[in-house]
Amino acid sequence: MADPTRARKLADRIKVVVAEALEKRVKDPRLGFVTITDARVTNDLQHATLYYTVFGSEEEKAGTAAALESAKGVLRSEVGKRTGVRLTPTLTFTSDEVPETATHIEDLLRSAAEQDARVAALAAGARPAGEADPYRKPVEHDELDDDDLDEDDEDDELEDDDDLDDIDEDADGRDDPVR
Repeated sequence: MADPTRARKLADRIKVVVAEALEKRVKDPRLGFVTITDARVTNDLQHATLYYTVFGSEEEKAGTAAALESAKGVLRSEVGKRTGVRLTPTLTFTSDEVPETATHIEDLLRSAAEQDARVAALAAGARPAGEADPYRKPVEHDELDDDDLDEDDEDDELEDDDDLDDIDEDADGRDDPVR
C-alpha cells in the first residue's frame, strides 16, 4: 500500500495530464466542452477516478461520456508516459454532480431569502394581539390610591369588632356588649 500523500500527488498529476491530453490529442467530435474537476487515486495506485463536468445539453453530456470511454486507452497511455509510475492506473470517468447540486442549493437559498423578505414585510406593519407589554409586573404599594387604603382600613375595623364579640362571649359564656 502506498502513502496517501503520494496518491494525492499522483491524482493531481493525472488530472493535469488528462486535461491536457483531452485538449491536444483527442480529436473526437462528440467531445464537448469538458472540464476535469477532480481526480482520486486508490492508495495502492492501481485505479484512478476522474470527475468531469460538461457544459451543454443532456445530449452533449451523453456524447462526451461516450467519447471519454472510447478515448480511455489513449488517455491511459499518455498518463503512463508522463507520470513515470511503474504500473499505470486504470481510468474511470464519472460525471461530477457538484455544479448541479450547487445550482440547486443556490435556488433553495434564493427562495428562502424571498420568503424571509415576505415575512419581514408582513411583520413590519403588524401589531401585537394583546397588550404592548405582555409581561405582568408586581403591583407596588406606592401606586395604590388613598381611597383604596381607606376601604381596606374599614374592612379591618369591622373584622376587629367581630373578633372582640367572640372573645367576650367565650370568656363569660354569655353574650356581653363591648365595653
